[in-house]
Amino acid sequence: VIEILVGEKVPIDGVVISGDTYVNTSALTGESVPVRATVGSEVISGSINDGAVIRVQTTKEFGESTASKILELVESSGLRKSKSEKFISKFAKYYTPIVCIAALLLAVCVPLVNVATGRDACVAIWVYRAFTFLVISCPCALVISIPLTFFAGIGGASAKGILVKGANYIETLSKTNVAVFDKTGTLTKGVFEVDVIHPGELSAENLLEYTAYVESYSNHPIARSIIRAYGKDVDKARIVDVREVSGKGVIGMVDGRRVACGNERLMNDEGCLVGECVLGGESAGTIVHVSVDGRYAGHIHIQDIIKPTSKEALDKLKAKGVRTVMLTGDKESVAAVVAGKLGVDQYYSELLPGDKVSMVEKLLGENTGGKLIFAGDGINDAPVLTRADCGAAMGVLGQDAAIEAADVVLMDDDPLKLVTAIAIAKKSMRIVYENIIFAIGIKLLCLVLGALGLAGMWLAIFADVGVMVIAVLNAIRALRIKE
Repeated sequence: VIEILVGEKVPIDGVVISGDTYVNTSALTGESVPVRATVGSEVISGSINDGAVIRVQTTKEFGESTASKILELVESSGLRKSKSEKFISKFAKYYTPIVCIAALLLAVCVPLVNVATGRDACVAIWVYRAFTFLVISCPCALVISIPLTFFAGIGGASAKGILVKGANYIETLSKTNVAVFDKTGTLTKGVFEVDVIHPGELSAENLLEYTAYVESYSNHPIARSIIRAYGKDVDKARIVDVREVSGKGVIGMVDGRRVACGNERLMNDEGCLVGECVLGGESAGTIVHVSVDGRYAGHIHIQDIIKPTSKEALDKLKAKGVRTVMLTGDKESVAAVVAGKLGVDQYYSELLPGDKVSMVEKLLGENTGGKLIFAGDGINDAPVLTRADCGAAMGVLGQDAAIEAADVVLMDDDPLKLVTAIAIAKKSMRIVYENIIFAIGIKLLCLVLGALGLAGMWLAIFADVGVMVIAVLNAIRALRIKE
């Protein structure tokens, strides 16, 4: 157990056991608004305690903490070179000896030819031209600016809460033309929430209160979502004789009244006529029916809520010409509703982890001329994240296995950040090509002028240092990304 004072950084991941504060996670997730942390809340290493003194029970060793993993990923990202970087490295490997030989030929062979033909050797002139040729040909602009562009792109992405594990993934992201999403935890919040309350004879407040009291003895996620929606302390003295009916629901006595909460089968057992949900076909969640003293009292609609930015993210991707696909293990009816609300181009439901891999492989086979990116969050998504051209994991809700397998990590679980990542990648690659064309074009022109004696040492210095400075300044633009 560690105590964290106001203004201190959280050194190791853990769970708050006492205190109520706000933590600043902007350095990790890019989220500018501090996040509230109360008893039971998880806090991650690297965040800053902005509110009050808290005590934290550590849950991971330092080497496994969030900050430590991020540092390891950033350190290893430089080892993964993109095709452009590899091209420049290979280019420099052959280019340097070639221009050195060419300069030597200018300095030695041309004077010898002059002497052999009875002309003045002009050794000083050709040696000067050879040195000018060497200065012009120095590949600094390419060798420095290209990797710097990728590092700037990775840095610009991290400032937005997007962790890219290597320069090669910047190049892959820039070519994305198919985006595949897992549903739960990626496009949706991954937790049950009370969506709508449809009361019958009781008021909505009373219906929720009776349901919360009976469900307070259950650990089911649906029960916990109802208690969260109620938002008040449950007086256990008002509840007696609570029992769970397997596969149907919960029955108990609240203030002397018999309250039954569950599915239609439980309502049939209670002799109640179930009311039809007015959401009809738009319902993609679970309905908890409630009866009080044998009379139908209404129902509560609970579902996994779609993230506020999911629709916007998919719309922006489609506007960029990216085909969107949703994969889920949920039943067809749920998948159809969510897909309809989000407007995805295709969706596939009732998939096991192995089925998701097969589906991604099928999509990869169909996809030509571009790259496929998969975004997921769970352990079951890890194989798919590895199989895709580029895998993106949710950093907060995501399981460790998914984060480890992914090539890109969205630190605040916002699918809209995937659009930002692609925009950063496209801008970075555009700058890379600009620098390559600009540097090689200027150097070739100056090399010809230098060999002909039309370019002096000052122009040679510009072709080397000047072009390098211009290329580096252009590369730094990758750090600045518009929202």
